Amino acid sequence: MGKRKIVVVGGGLAGLISAYLLAKNGQEVCLVEKKSYPFHRVCGEYLSNEVLGFLTREGLMPQQFELPRITKFLFSDTTGKSTTVPLDLGGFGVSRYVLDEHLFQKVSEIGAEVKTGVQAESVLFHDRADQFTVELADGSRLEADYVIGAFGKRSKLDKILKRRFIEKRSPYIGVKYHIKSDFDRETVALYNFEGGYCGVNAIEKSKSNLCYLGNRDHLRKYGSIEVLEQEILWKNPDLKRLFTESEFLFEKPEVINEINFESKNPMENHILMVGDSAGLIAPLCGNGMAMAIQSGKLAAEAVLAGKPRQETEHLYRSSWKLHFERRLWFGRKIQRFFGAKQASVFTGKLIRHVPFVAKQIIKNTHGRPF
Repeated sequence: MGKRKIVVVGGGLAGLISAYLLAKNGQEVCLVEKKSYPFHRVCGEYLSNEVLGFLTREGLMPQQFELPRITKFLFSDTTGKSTTVPLDLGGFGVSRYVLDEHLFQKVSEIGAEVKTGVQAESVLFHDRADQFTVELADGSRLEADYVIGAFGKRSKLDKILKRRFIEKRSPYIGVKYHIKSDFDRETVALYNFEGGYCGVNAIEKSKSNLCYLGNRDHLRKYGSIEVLEQEILWKNPDLKRLFTESEFLFEKPEVINEINFESKNPMENHILMVGDSAGLIAPLCGNGMAMAIQSGKLAAEAVLAGKPRQETEHLYRSSWKLHFERRLWFGRKIQRFFGAKQASVFTGKLIRHVPFVAKQIIKNTHGRPF
């Protein structure tokens, strides 16, 4: 194929992976990220081993740290009764602060242009010219043959594109800390509490990531994150122990509002949507990171196939649905069993007494190695 100009809007995992693969294969790529690396993101920071082969082959695994290998899944219901089961595929823990910065350096080294600290204000597709114009907050404009939308869970661009999910209010907030604790470094845990659940797993440098999905109404009721945690999360004794016996490493938590799990379209106005922009999985085992990496790879491959636009879009849409549509649907369905007392207790009993149930939950929220 000839050289094409591709603008990637958003520098999370999906955007970084697509930019890297496109630049590696000789395309003219510009990555636009509104923040400056390195920085923290609200994220589970557990990566299933489905991505390990790909990252290793591409030389994209961070080598400067010994990353914890995770082989077990712990489920704790709202009463604190817990069950641990093996993770057949397993995974590893790494912070987004480390991984995103590492991938950003790789993207820069491979020859992609990177614009950080600047927001994309609009993305316009011109039918007659068969091209995009991306307008940036600094007043500059980028012309592109293709645009890959990697702008995350919720963005100003979603409103401009009039995406259906953006009109719906979401009751969910996401909160993240890094901690030092005696938490088992081979386990990824899911602790239930009223209205939400909290994931914990080890990351680099003897730290662990603690990230929870809570209820906006609880935050409004109690007035602060700290009081919400004490009044709601600490009712699960496992979580109370973690909060009271761990060293919290952030001055204040990372927080994101309006996390929406409604279905999204992987194509909008000819933009190839990747990562959370294309669909957000309920964070049961943190597999949003693996899905983001694979979706970035699929988008790059669709463009690199060198087909006309209609065929490129069809190829990406088809491959995205093949790999993720059922997985996202399953995540939305299974989420109703978490964050409510009776449902979480029932799920815990099923996991303890019917191992097949646990295997199905894990199997259907994990992908296959690629």
